[in-house]
Amino acid sequence: MKKISVEEIVKTLKLEVLAGAEGLSREVIHDDIHRPGLAFTGFLDHFPHERVQLLGRQEITYLHALSLTERDRRIGAIVAQHPPCFIVTRGQEELTYFEKHCAEANIPLLRTPEKTTKFIAKLNNLLVKALANEIGVHGVCLNVFGVGILLRGESGIGKSEAALALIERGHRLVSDDLVLLKQIDPETLLGTHNESNREFLSLRGIGLVNIPRLYGSGAFQGETHVKLDILLSPWKEKHHYDGLGVEQKTVTYLDVTIRHIEIPVRPGRDIAALIEVAAKNWRLQQKGYNALKAFEQRLLEVKE
Repeated sequence: MKKISVEEIVKTLKLEVLAGAEGLSREVIHDDIHRPGLAFTGFLDHFPHERVQLLGRQEITYLHALSLTERDRRIGAIVAQHPPCFIVTRGQEELTYFEKHCAEANIPLLRTPEKTTKFIAKLNNLLVKALANEIGVHGVCLNVFGVGILLRGESGIGKSEAALALIERGHRLVSDDLVLLKQIDPETLLGTHNESNREFLSLRGIGLVNIPRLYGSGAFQGETHVKLDILLSPWKEKHHYDGLGVEQKTVTYLDVTIRHIEIPVRPGRDIAALIEVAAKNWRLQQKGYNALKAFEQRLLEVKE
């Protein structure tokens, strides 16, 4: 089961720790976020204790309006559910009564100056990526004309060389050798690195090169939504290759289906240029244009 520690959330989102620092090692295993407004009224049935608890202006204003005894009782009841942490937004103050309960239970009470809606989006994005199902795939991941591409092929076929040529044309490296694929939702596949191979490209005969150091920070990006799976394969003589695009193939990773293209490799073929065309053509198809259908229509018009 994937998990992320509260401490990682604090460091990534730059949160202030108000109380319960001893509990920063607590782990979050659910990417949903809960606002405990109803729970503060005393209704604790089906309370999602495994989720991060977020308190905005409404929740804190409600607590401030309660009597000291009632407020203490209701906060104590929620803290007793032992959620991973509480996060207060908008930099709200006068939380001493809340700090007391969290310190006693070793549950982190955190604070951010950001507005609730904006912060929820950031926190949700972090949790979804951190807790997403993932697999490792041997290949190279790039962003070409804004299209995430997973470039695969047998060892020595020229994946890294093609990636280098694309980088020199202004495109971006995401990961080389090992690509982590994460399922963000049923239709979204995220490609990223595993931190240790971040920014590096391996070239036989030269070794590891640091892409941002050589080509600038714009030559690398940490992640991309993968839309195309391109397989580089050795050219086979007398083998029929589809030159019209009749066969629309797909491949599935983590239950997410994306377009699959096979590009045969032989001396003289500009693989980087072909990958660029594949990315541009995919974008055109997303806008509703299909070159094969346009070609067939033209043939029909000529016959008429």
